[in-house]
Amino acid sequence: MPDIQCLLAKSSQQLQPSSDSAQLDVEILLCHVLNKDRSHLRAWPEKQLNESQLNQFTQLFNQRLQGTPIAYLTGKREFWSRDFITTPAVLIPRPETETLIELCLDLIPNEPSTSLLDLGTGSGIIAVTLAAELQSIQITAVDKSSAALAIAQQNATLNHTKNIQFMQSDWFAQVPQQQFNFIVSNPPYIDPVDPHLQQGDVRFEPNTALIAEQHGLQDIMTIAQQSKDFLKQNGYLVLEHGYDQQQSVHEILKAQHYSNIHCLTDLAGQARVSYAQWQTKR
Repeated sequence: MPDIQCLLAKSSQQLQPSSDSAQLDVEILLCHVLNKDRSHLRAWPEKQLNESQLNQFTQLFNQRLQGTPIAYLTGKREFWSRDFITTPAVLIPRPETETLIELCLDLIPNEPSTSLLDLGTGSGIIAVTLAAELQSIQITAVDKSSAALAIAQQNATLNHTKNIQFMQSDWFAQVPQQQFNFIVSNPPYIDPVDPHLQQGDVRFEPNTALIAEQHGLQDIMTIAQQSKDFLKQNGYLVLEHGYDQQQSVHEILKAQHYSNIHCLTDLAGQARVSYAQWQTKR
């Protein structure tokens, strides 16, 4: 049976042409199979895998060679220092969304009177992270996919968050008429003809959570228009969007008469999260 050191070296070299993080990918798969952390690989490089472990690793590694994302192979992905269950029913959590979390933590008072709606919650990373960090606020998380909602509810349980109400709804369709202090969303924003859809992890992710018509802006337009009926006076709308969509998103928000429109960049310096207030008196 091969030892950890040999398997890591051979598999990393084999994966190199199809992954820009080949060694890390192999390490994560090995840790998953061995149920150990990465420090174990460094401490015990001569340790041999047993037959069952080798068979499991080989099966997972072959799927990775075909492009299947690591998060779907291991069934989890870390986000904001917490583990989240991740299946092909939901998008894979990405570091860019942490920009939205940072903004929300700056804007949102941790008070029982604060209400927040997470539209298109997917795996629940936004709702669950904010619920864990701001335990006094009241959160409603909606998604039109029952499969995604099931994962989000599991993640809420996994991360011991109790201040979230989950609801199946296509955007606002089933949301009872009420006003929120904050509405946040990481909606589909990729153009249906974007070539990136044929590359990397997104090939395996649900199209309904990725693609929007009108050059990727249709769902953002819908959310901006309909949020006005669900935001309290001076409430905030917070949207994640594509790196090249800032101008278009701000034009949409201006056309819908939002005020105080701003944008934050992610760690790569790309425009990533836009936010605005609804101040027009009803």
